[in-house]
Amino acid sequence: MKKTFERLVPEYIKTIKAYEPGMPVEEVERALGIKKCIKMASNENPLGPSPLATKAILDTAKKVHFYPESDCFYLREKALKAFGVKTEELLFGNGSNELIELLIRCLVRKGDNIVISQHAFVVYRLVAQGVGADVLEAKAKNLGHDLNAMAKLVNSKTKLIFIANPNNPTGTYCNKNSLVRFLEKVGNVPVVMDEAYYEYAGAKDYPQTMELRKEFPNLFILRTFSKVYGLAGLRVGYGIGDPSIVKYLNRLRQPFNVNMVAQNAALAALGDKEHIRKSLRVNREGKKFLYAQLAKHGIEYLPTEANFILLKVGKGREVFQAMIPRGVVVRPMDGYGLPEYIRVTVDSEANNRRFISALLKTLKALRK
Repeated sequence: MKKTFERLVPEYIKTIKAYEPGMPVEEVERALGIKKCIKMASNENPLGPSPLATKAILDTAKKVHFYPESDCFYLREKALKAFGVKTEELLFGNGSNELIELLIRCLVRKGDNIVISQHAFVVYRLVAQGVGADVLEAKAKNLGHDLNAMAKLVNSKTKLIFIANPNNPTGTYCNKNSLVRFLEKVGNVPVVMDEAYYEYAGAKDYPQTMELRKEFPNLFILRTFSKVYGLAGLRVGYGIGDPSIVKYLNRLRQPFNVNMVAQNAALAALGDKEHIRKSLRVNREGKKFLYAQLAKHGIEYLPTEANFILLKVGKGREVFQAMIPRGVVVRPMDGYGLPEYIRVTVDSEANNRRFISALLKTLKALRK
């Protein structure tokens, strides 16, 4: 009886390597008997949500016995004005992760393929493998996307191309000129621009894909309220694309996929421009401090267009494990094919200083 279900599971699902989440800080403290542990592993906004979003969350608590608006009516109305799009171009999801899954479920079949970059967000591979599709992975260039290599992988069975810009976990980005050349090469193949860290990108040549959609309607843009808006725990993301695909994604998505609390919090957060400005300022100042400290102590890192930094520390998982008893949780990168690296969130000034102190002590101890 135990194998009744298992025998029905396709082999391509059995071989999926599960996503590795971080351990809750409270569990780390309980297990190790430490206090005031800080989590700098998941690229969260150190300021938390907007005060307006927090108020909206509390106000909504009185209404959660009702179902939410199935099409995010009020959030949609505000987003249409904020983003300058039409309602038939906009789709909301339970985080942008759900939209990745909807795109693959809608467009990709067993025997088809998607094209991704090495060291890119692992969820692309997980979802594609879950429908029996092949994953064609282009080798990274300077730990970032090599768009020329990706273009060469595209074939008649390619149904989606994923580009994370800025890329998680490396913080690298594709500039406008290289992206335009790539789009000209791949023709009508849908290109998903995963821009979860869009608001943090400050490079002058960072591409504004909303403008590029006019020339390249095969672009599908993913963004989220999880990062700069500080609503990661509520899971609300959005996608912008051609109506010809959005209408089918809307048919495929589950009713009420974005809960009421998430909708109202996102609606409030969208209107708090001061919180966004403050969040970006804290990130800029934090990066400046961390860059200076890492350079001072000869620790190799990648300049980033996001709110995290990739550091080369030798044995990444060993460093990650050794830092936990010091009360600092970072992210090991062996799951991304980067065993020598860790990733750290750019946090508050106090936490950034604590991270540097813990890292230096850890590296010194491991050299002995």
